[in-house]
This record gives sequence, structure tokens and C-alpha cells, in this order.
Amino acid sequence: MSDHKRAVDRTRIAGEVFGEVTVFQPMTILDLSENGAQIEAPYKLQNDSLHEFRLSLGERFVIVKGRVVYCQIGDIRDGTVLYRSGIEFVEPSSHALTAIRDFVAVHKAPPPSIIDAETT
Repeated sequence: MSDHKRAVDRTRIAGEVFGEVTVFQPMTILDLSENGAQIEAPYKLQNDSLHEFRLSLGERFVIVKGRVVYCQIGDIRDGTVLYRSGIEFVEPSSHALTAIRDFVAVHKAPPPSIIDAETT
């Protein structure tokens, strides 16, 4: 056992005190704009809940707060349910907006072509 002491003693709380923790879980970003994103993940997000999202944008990483607009089953792969969620960014910083704009400008995919009423 160590002899380290805390600078301030903790106080034992009578009864129960509850809180929440943010845990970063993997997700796939399907589409992205400066206003929000559509993501896919193996977990359900509650509509209207707020979360912090860490976005890996090439060599840059940004964290943005987002509100879940919708969450629905998107696909089932290898027995795993994948949920698609629409995320609206809430007051992103100017640094995050610049990183998102720069990333989207470079990585914008061409629209799907339509041949005989089928997308390719």
C-alpha cells in the first residue's frame, strides 16, 4: 500500500448518488456536413440525447457535441444489429467547423449514378 495522501479528503456520502459517464465507442460516419452527420453503430442512441462525438478527420481529430435527431435499425450484419442515427451538431467550435469543412471538401464522394432506375 502506498503512503500517498490526497490533497483533500473524500467525504463518504450517505445514500446513493448517481451520475453518468461518457464512453467513446466505435462508430462509422456515413455522411458528414458542418451541421451534422449520419452514423452507423452497433448500439442504439436515445432520440434527443446529447453526446460528444470524437471525429477522426484524416490527420485531425475534433470533438463535437451533438443531439440525436433519430435512431433506427439500419442493417443486420453477421447477426449484429447496426443502428443509423442522425446527429445534429450543437454549437461546434470554429476549429471543429474548419476541420469538418476542409475534410468534406477533400473527401466528397461523387453522387451515385442511376442506370435503368438502379443505383450503381
